[in-house]
Amino acid sequence: MRIDIITVLPEMLEGFVNESILARAQKKGLAEIHLHNLRDYTLDKWKRVDDYPYGGFAGMVMQCEPIDRAISTLKAERDYDEVIFTSPDGEQFDQHIANDLSLKGNIIILCGHYKGIDHRIREHLITREISIGDYVLTGGELAAAVMADAIVRLVPGVISDDQSALSDCYQDDMLSAPIYTRPSDYKGWKVPDILLSGNDAKIKDWEIEQSYERTKRLRPDLLERRKE
Repeated sequence: MRIDIITVLPEMLEGFVNESILARAQKKGLAEIHLHNLRDYTLDKWKRVDDYPYGGFAGMVMQCEPIDRAISTLKAERDYDEVIFTSPDGEQFDQHIANDLSLKGNIIILCGHYKGIDHRIREHLITREISIGDYVLTGGELAAAVMADAIVRLVPGVISDDQSALSDCYQDDMLSAPIYTRPSDYKGWKVPDILLSGNDAKIKDWEIEQSYERTKRLRPDLLERRKE
């Protein structure tokens, strides 16, 4: 898959997209992540991409022209399944959305900044608005990084053990069961005997039970979602 990220701060993302899982995915040829500086698409000699809002509201607003130019340039080169705007009032990003987006071929992520973007861009060019939480960040770069990481790690072959990604927390609206590693006894803190038994069937039952209990205790809202 290919992810194109449009931002006024590409340097903020350069290190992130070239490390860890994202770097591995790109080296394997399983994903491409391209950063585009929005300032490269403005005709303003000072490279400004924002202006004062009509109506006398506070803050600065990202202009239509450079955003339209950037998106149109990319669309002229290939088809895109989604053009996503990172916005605090968008739909809440979760594992289900990450799963859905990981199946797409090409997506654009537009990072919001300042007070936001001219609403006409949202009306005419954006296909999906996504938030990573009910709070406001200085810009959408962190949100774009979070989404790119969550999406790309699900692409088959990116993680050596595909089952690891499929068993992640939230995949079935459930939290993961507790996990342990060596040593089995550390300072008297012991690994549950069932995990040392070698009985796969009983271990699976324990995992399901623990997953349910942790979800019930920590995130009961997820269990309510499963009922819907």
